[in-house]
Amino acid sequence: MKPFYAFTAILGLCLGTLQAQQVDFEEYDLENGLHVILHQDNTAPVVVTSVMYHVGSKDENPAKTGFAHFFEHLLFEGSENIERGEFFKIVTSNGGYNNANTTQDRTYYYELFPSNQLALGLWLESERLMHPIINQIGVDTQKEVVQEERRLRVDNAPYGQLIENMFKNLFSNHPYRWSVIGSLDHLASASLEDFQEFNKVYYVPNNATLVLAGDFEKEEAKKLIEDYFGPIPRGKEIVKKTYDEAPIDGPIYAQFEDANIQIPLILLGYRTPGQASRDAYVLNMISSYLSSGQSSVLQKKLVDQKQMALQIFAFNYSLEDYGAYLLGGLPLGDHSMDDLVAEIDVEIEKLQNDLISERDYQKLQNQFENSFVSANSSFEGIAENLASYNQLFGDTNLINTEIEIYRSITREEIREVAKKYLQKQQRVELKYVPKQD
Repeated sequence: MKPFYAFTAILGLCLGTLQAQQVDFEEYDLENGLHVILHQDNTAPVVVTSVMYHVGSKDENPAKTGFAHFFEHLLFEGSENIERGEFFKIVTSNGGYNNANTTQDRTYYYELFPSNQLALGLWLESERLMHPIINQIGVDTQKEVVQEERRLRVDNAPYGQLIENMFKNLFSNHPYRWSVIGSLDHLASASLEDFQEFNKVYYVPNNATLVLAGDFEKEEAKKLIEDYFGPIPRGKEIVKKTYDEAPIDGPIYAQFEDANIQIPLILLGYRTPGQASRDAYVLNMISSYLSSGQSSVLQKKLVDQKQMALQIFAFNYSLEDYGAYLLGGLPLGDHSMDDLVAEIDVEIEKLQNDLISERDYQKLQNQFENSFVSANSSFEGIAENLASYNQLFGDTNLINTEIEIYRSITREEIREVAKKYLQKQQRVELKYVPKQD
């Protein structure tokens, strides 16, 4: 390595180490079961108020899918003390910003406010939990919103149904087999009572994690939290169902035609363990090795050198119960999807039989050090990470220690995990092709 580049690389690592500061937090439970996490940082006059509910699409009735995502929209309709359509106006008129998102495992709401609006943020989230109004007009309105979202992001978007079709083939028993947005037919046929019952079961304090991150004083915050959330009654205990998937005895071959594309895409899917397992962390490193950045193995070989692919990718789609390791790409020119699969398999076999170089291993470590720092570079990121680590991983302090897991992963582990999970006979091969006239 040339002296100048060596110096800048060392400087970058040092700066990364300096910025990866400890995230201090305090956590406790209210009597009603609400878990509270406080991260006080008075360096900037803003505060994030967020609540994560441990309910996602996997908790739905197979005959009534889409409810978890639907509630992400429905619970902005208003409450007993917030008029219909006023939630967003209240936030923006007080200098704030808010949003929500849903996955297979959880639903997350948050507001970012100037720190002098701490009480407002807490009140808004307590209203969502304590006094939601779930009536027919709200349900009908949000049905139209979700229908339009499905059309825009899934049905009419190029490659919009790719993940949906992969998971449909990758899982036969687990609720991960249906998409987060769910079935529009199920939502259309659901009754008002169906939605009210879903809220009654899952939107309870003992199924939620409240996080404050930013500029506030702890004693004031604790009093406000007790005042706003303490009176909310505890819900019935929720027993999470477990689902076992038999190993794939394949490979499974599937094809889907999309009228919105002109270039076919090949997608290989392997079922992998849940995100909290050590093997899931190793699979994350394998993804980076194969396709993260211009110097990654598949990018250099298939896109730059052989010019066989317009785009190539690999990522570990980590979820709470299982994961899906996905590999794929868009063939270029006269090259076929089968050609790409053959080349991808060559690199997988190398991973399974040989140790990656020490240089590539160190590059991976540097990438994950950088990602670790970036993940906690904002109050929004810290708030969501604290909630996720607590609720989905069972260890809030992973926000500080997760990097140690990556640092401890060896080249030998990378080889063994690739050998264990990335087997040809245990995958789905999905050909995603243009729809024929």
